[in-house]
Amino acid sequence: MRHALKIHPDCRCEAVESIEVEVGPRSGAQLRLRYIATGRMSDVLVPAPADPERADDLWQSTCFEVFAQQTGAEGYDEFNFSPSTQWAVYRFNRYREGMSKPDVLAPRIEGRHGERRYELLVAFDLPGGAPWRLGLAAVIEETNRRKSYWALAHPPGRPDFHHADSFVLEIA
Repeated sequence: MRHALKIHPDCRCEAVESIEVEVGPRSGAQLRLRYIATGRMSDVLVPAPADPERADDLWQSTCFEVFAQQTGAEGYDEFNFSPSTQWAVYRFNRYREGMSKPDVLAPRIEGRHGERRYELLVAFDLPGGAPWRLGLAAVIEETNRRKSYWALAHPPGRPDFHHADSFVLEIA
């Protein structure tokens, strides 16, 4: 099923017209996602290919993200997937507190770049059991260095993907 991300109301983006996320079927603990950005992709800064390893601060450039919280839990996990194939996972005990870097299997990340479309396919394990509440998000950096923040839902105020009101997609 496809889900449309919305640009934050305080942002503008001249390069990207839309971002959708296709949520694939789960296979055991593994979740598969396909982010699809359409627009003038030549005006989007796409990080250069790098070794597929864990890295910090990926959200400071074009990056695709998932925030996952088991139903009823206070803590949540943040997953960052860069077009470079670098990635990060952070675990929080509660809203923006108690951050750690859990030991997880590396996700599979594959990018497909076209003139009017960019796709990022990711497959990764969700720790623990279901059900889950997800927040799907993206940071887009344009060649003019302007950033825009996209999510399924935005809480009031500044862009904040960590806010519980952003975790609106339920999966079993």
